[in-house]
Amino acid sequence: MENDIKGRWYIESWTQEYDDGRVVHPFGEELDGFIEYGDGTMFCLLTKVPRTLFATGGQWDAADAEKARAYDEFLSYAGGYSIDGDTVTHHVELCIFPNWQAGKQRRRVVWGGDGELMLVARIEEGTREARTARLTWRREKPGGRQA
Repeated sequence: MENDIKGRWYIESWTQEYDDGRVVHPFGEELDGFIEYGDGTMFCLLTKVPRTLFATGGQWDAADAEKARAYDEFLSYAGGYSIDGDTVTHHVELCIFPNWQAGKQRRRVVWGGDGELMLVARIEEGTREARTARLTWRREKPGGRQA
């Protein structure tokens, strides 16, 4: 599976399905980004489309509310990865969400018949917020650009 997963994959969809039946699209149904697997390294960048531009200042001196919104519209992390059967484990070194740093994120790999890669994870198991995250990826970016 490692050779199959290597390369750049563009996001197609991201859903979180709660055990109570709710379905949420964390960045809405329009999103952009990719995950890339190299020789033992990986990184992931996801963003809501469109992102909200800052109106009050620059990168560091914008209003706190605008900086918080930028965080809410973007996810990034990077590190190493390992594969065991149908599971890929991301060994997170850096992440915009500090709680993931120095941790592991496990994803079950599901291959679609039409070239899709789906990464599936259980989140917050054992709580009222328990849910299944499903991120679907393709090698080709919408609009025909190849990875």
